[in-house]
Amino acid sequence: MEQLTTIELSKEDTKFSAAHFTIFSATERERLHGHNFAVRLAVTAPVGPDGICFSYGEIKEKLRALCAAIDEYTLIPALSPHLIIEDDGDYHVVIFNGERMPLLKSDTLLLPIRNSTVEEYARYLLEQFLADHAFNWQRDIRRLEVSVSSGPGQWGNCVWHAPEK
Repeated sequence: MEQLTTIELSKEDTKFSAAHFTIFSATERERLHGHNFAVRLAVTAPVGPDGICFSYGEIKEKLRALCAAIDEYTLIPALSPHLIIEDDGDYHVVIFNGERMPLLKSDTLLLPIRNSTVEEYARYLLEQFLADHAFNWQRDIRRLEVSVSSGPGQWGNCVWHAPEK
């Protein structure tokens, strides 16, 4: 009988710091502010005959790299129907409800998300993790859950299940 186990990884360095604003409607948004976002990954895979699923180090390294790629940026939801984003040389000009917010390109990431929320960050990070098909296939990963927190007691989760074999 196959034994599946879920390993949860949430280390001090699986985090990112970012500025953002959440959009509530076509006319209402938060002010630009920042958080230290914590990231947790739960991986479900079969336990091998040696009593281990996979090397935790490889998974942690991959998760740290994903966090580092978005660390210390202003994160802008490029798929928001409420934003217009213009290119102005060294700046992204983000327009919301008539307000123009010039942001240095070097300090800004335009992410393929709909809003700057923990829910969308969790989905984005999960999609980035899943993009390396070979990595996941070699480890026979059956389920992934990425959770992102903007503060104690407030998490957004996104879950993926492998297709049935």
